[in-house]
Amino acid sequence: MNSKFKEYAIYQIYPKSFQDTNSDGFGDLEGVIKRLPLLAKLGIDMIWLSPFYKSHQYDNGYDVDDYKSIDPRYGDFEVFDRLVAEAKKYNIGIMLDMVFNHTSIHHEWFQESLKGNKKYQDYYIWKDEEEITNWESKFGGSAWEYCEELDKYYLHLYHPNQADLNWKNPQVRNEFSDVLRFWMDKGVKGFRFDVINVTTKPDVYEDDHIGDGRRFYTDGPQLMGWMHEIYDKAGFDESIVTVAELSSTSIENSNKYTNPKNGIFSMAFNFHHLKVDYVDGNKWTVTDMDWNDFFTLIDEWQRKAEEQDGWSAWFLNNHDQPRAVSRFGNPEKYHYESATALATLTHLMRGTPYVYQGEEIGMTNPDYESIDDYEDYESTNYYKILVENGTSEEDALKAINFKSRDNSRAPLRWDDSEYGGFSDVEPWIGVNKDKSINYMDAINDKHSVFYHYQDLIRLRKEHKAIAYGSYKSLYFDDKVYIFERAYEDEKLVVLINVSEEEYELSDTIKETIKDGNIISNNYSNFNFSKLAPYQAVVVSI
Repeated sequence: MNSKFKEYAIYQIYPKSFQDTNSDGFGDLEGVIKRLPLLAKLGIDMIWLSPFYKSHQYDNGYDVDDYKSIDPRYGDFEVFDRLVAEAKKYNIGIMLDMVFNHTSIHHEWFQESLKGNKKYQDYYIWKDEEEITNWESKFGGSAWEYCEELDKYYLHLYHPNQADLNWKNPQVRNEFSDVLRFWMDKGVKGFRFDVINVTTKPDVYEDDHIGDGRRFYTDGPQLMGWMHEIYDKAGFDESIVTVAELSSTSIENSNKYTNPKNGIFSMAFNFHHLKVDYVDGNKWTVTDMDWNDFFTLIDEWQRKAEEQDGWSAWFLNNHDQPRAVSRFGNPEKYHYESATALATLTHLMRGTPYVYQGEEIGMTNPDYESIDDYEDYESTNYYKILVENGTSEEDALKAINFKSRDNSRAPLRWDDSEYGGFSDVEPWIGVNKDKSINYMDAINDKHSVFYHYQDLIRLRKEHKAIAYGSYKSLYFDDKVYIFERAYEDEKLVVLINVSEEEYELSDTIKETIKDGNIISNNYSNFNFSKLAPYQAVVVSI
């Protein structure tokens, strides 16, 4: 397996919210082309595009109507071909999202199954009423939807209009190979596989009396063989970069999937570190971050990934998460410091870092004022559930403000105009009202968050200890995380303070770094003995 991806920084674009060029309030592929020079300036190696296929937008494009299409609101194949060609000029590859666990109910396959076509009925998971289980949808409510046309129920682990596919059917897997080959022929160099480890449904469906059903369909033993089969038929080679989104997985499974000896993905996302601020497993809570728990978890994943030769995709921001600087930092008092500290944490880990559009300028949550400002189905549905279960409307809105996926889907602010330079008309969802955080100001300020990200991406290419080196924790508590990255005769020590207090380093750490050289650009007031609030420093020793 080609390991060049270990040097990459991959940039995620949520096309709907990136840049509108045709004045319809929606971002488009032409907008991606327009902003390529700035992304090249940042230094990224690959762009991951969230779905732009034809879709009814029940789940913002993750309900796919046709895998081999481009929704007209985003452009057409002529624009896509230009995007691939223009990105190549900057040595930037294109990665696409493959949503293979489910299709939209408007997909041709599902529509054919409704007509009684037996071939396509076997593409999905249909059950009679007495066969359905008590499994819960990850968006709330039952995971089964009644279909009057067939007098049967179909499985949907997510939105009711996202019907789960039957991976046990080899014809379905052949369809996947065909889709991958189609996009590879168009110059695509990477694929991100959405919730890929929940595709392994059981032979026998039964009620879950201790959970929501996920233990019956997550990380089944068939996945490895299925993916190898799909790749072989698609004609994969070592130039293709793959990343798995793994839902509720284990360290062992993540490393098994990404081990180069027989693995099926270049790298994998897990979400355990982004559930540390859940209360009793409940996402919709507003609570302080337990940094000691967070660092304990990160440390375990780092150590075991190295021991088991796995590879992680590291991130704190994406289209399904609130803005990290609002969630984990203090954007009011320590905006620059919070954003750069969190960036250093992500980029100095053993693993490939991902940058989600806008985090490189420190974008914050939009803090919408009403539930009516939200578009995300998960958010609006859980708001109703919270209120129905006795939570006040005020507290329910606070929870949505804090954790909603729409926090990251607010349009990217390019300037301080009314619609942020995203569009010249009112966007599909509200722009962040804070005009001070925008791309043009960041570019014009050599001490902005943008240039810290640029520096981190450059360091990964210049220092093999970052891209390929070993990991060792030196110390962490509820305020600081200090670890070492080493490769051959090079050693780097990364020191990150995530508190609002000055932190005195221990004598042991002082002795370790005393003769070192600072190689990161975020080091004001650092004297090799104390870390300022939210300060992050990389020292070569």
